Amino acid sequence: MCYSNSSTSTTLQLAERYQKLQPGKPIELQYYFASGFQFPSWNIITNAPNLEQMRWGLLPKWYSGSNWMDFASKTLNARIETCHEKASYKHLIDSKRCLVPSSGFFEWQSQGKLKIPYFIKDIKQPIFSIAGLFDTWLNPSTGAQEKTFTILTTEANTLMADIHNAKKRMPLILALDEESDWLNGTLALQDVSNRTNIELEAWEIDKNRILSPEANSEIISQRYCNNLPEQKGLFD
Repeated sequence: MCYSNSSTSTTLQLAERYQKLQPGKPIELQYYFASGFQFPSWNIITNAPNLEQMRWGLLPKWYSGSNWMDFASKTLNARIETCHEKASYKHLIDSKRCLVPSSGFFEWQSQGKLKIPYFIKDIKQPIFSIAGLFDTWLNPSTGAQEKTFTILTTEANTLMADIHNAKKRMPLILALDEESDWLNGTLALQDVSNRTNIELEAWEIDKNRILSPEANSEIISQRYCNNLPEQKGLFD
């Protein structure tokens, strides 16, 4: 599943990439590493003319619980195969689609008892889009309307199945020519579930670094050699 992401682009770069207007006083949200479980704000693309900033971890408009963080920790990801059945997502599929810009994401490979972290990015696009859903929730404590989002996941393609070899999932990365159709609702879920056409590259990163309090630093995505015996599958 996709619980760690990065977006190192400025609001200007994102505005140019997606042909959107910048906010009047843009808050720069640049992450070399961000954990969804910290519920970071993110620059999000919708059909609105401007860049929008939303919090990761979807809170549906009907949510009325007392612990939003507990709820949001369970809605960081939505499985494309079942999102049309889930109360949190099914009312959003046709009308509340979004793009989640990314410069790369993080996943763990199981090697026996070991967990090896990898950084994964799109080969063709320095800024690529992950399909998402969003909603607006009224925060009863503040009276503010808050927009939140979730990332869609799907069955892993060949590379991701080798890395995320425990659950064999991946974020639903869209090709450039799919982005507008996704936002407009003309792409059905079944049209984008197969991601064999998405070309990714990946490399191992330093486990100690990603687990440290300083994970959100430029060096987090640097290649790392752990001198373990030769792996099977990923770079064979």
